[in-house]
Amino acid sequence: MKPLKVRISITLDEPIYQKIKGLAEYDDRSVSSYINLALRDHLEELEQHADQ
Repeated sequence: MKPLKVRISITLDEPIYQKIKGLAEYDDRSVSSYINLALRDHLEELEQHADQ
């Protein structure tokens, strides 16, 4: 079963959006999928630092 997704709306600075869009295209992902992956990685990193 697929994980539950929540639809949200966010506002990004244009330069940040352009960088994310380029990285997503390079990785053959949608912008939404790339942002989700980047946030997941960031949250895991924060949890690792909190455990130290």
